[in-house]
Amino acid sequence: MTHAVVLGATGQIGRVAVAALARDGWAVTAVSRGGDRDARWPGDVRVVRADREDDGALSEAVGEGCDVLVDMVAYGERHARQLVSLAGRVGSAVVISSVSVYEDDKGRTFDTQGEPGGFPEYPVPITEAQRTIRPGDASYSTGKAALERELLAAGDRLPATLLRAGAIHGPYCRTPRELYFVKRNLDGRRRRVLAYGGASRFHPASVRNIAELIRLAAPRPGTRVLNAVDPDAPTVAEIAAAIDAVMGVETEDVLMDGPPVDGVGETPWTTPAPVVCDMSAAEDQLGYRPVARYADTLPETVAFLEERLAGRDWREAYPKMATAYGNLFDYAAEDAWFERR
Repeated sequence: MTHAVVLGATGQIGRVAVAALARDGWAVTAVSRGGDRDARWPGDVRVVRADREDDGALSEAVGEGCDVLVDMVAYGERHARQLVSLAGRVGSAVVISSVSVYEDDKGRTFDTQGEPGGFPEYPVPITEAQRTIRPGDASYSTGKAALERELLAAGDRLPATLLRAGAIHGPYCRTPRELYFVKRNLDGRRRRVLAYGGASRFHPASVRNIAELIRLAAPRPGTRVLNAVDPDAPTVAEIAAAIDAVMGVETEDVLMDGPPVDGVGETPWTTPAPVVCDMSAAEDQLGYRPVARYADTLPETVAFLEERLAGRDWREAYPKMATAYGNLFDYAAEDAWFERR
């Protein structure tokens, strides 16, 4: 039996990854700030309470060592160096990164999307050879790029697989994009406006598929970067329709040819250009095959959202979502737009 330490074990990916590794025969130490245990984990999963920002607590959680350290929450140079400092006791690492590190051929990134014409136009699909943003500490994307740079440079000391995840979905997500359509359905909104003809595509990544990549990378140490997304990249209109089907409702799509107007037509999935990634490298290097398609995972996600929203304001249930997206449900503005048509 081999030993795996999972940091961020009670996050949305961690819960599934711990279970996948345990099923695969690993002795797992599940590390989280709360030290909680997921009901789906086998009883022999060791639970440790520790904050990864505390170097001493992290070192103690690793103990005498482990074969692989799986890190869900690493970010920036500091965390990368923290991991590398454990190289003598850690055989290899599997670390979650993000597709937001990609830069298009004109230097546009997710960080420039708020500027006129600033949304990146990536090739379809994006491979791991696509150029990346300059590392730094100015944003989430630059921090993830800095994390990658440091770990890749230290590959001779600590082999690390970096998984560039797309729009992560599944229960326990703190910023679930599906919330937009689930809440509208619960509120009885039977018309929705979708900008860009409802054709926006932002590649989703199921926690189940990411956990499968972790399971496959864990016993195969190497220094590599791999995309981590679902086998399909549905349009925003297809996502909305799939959620409708799960909830048993019918909604009319009103399609805008161009961008949102004063927020009307915008969703958390709305992009003026597609963000679609290639998974060939993971298939070739790890023998990866997806274990879930987007639509197959929706019943569990929708049920989780409905339970969490029950009797609560959505901003209370998902404060990080409110911070990231602002007023997602400005029905008055939408109704006024319909009246002007």
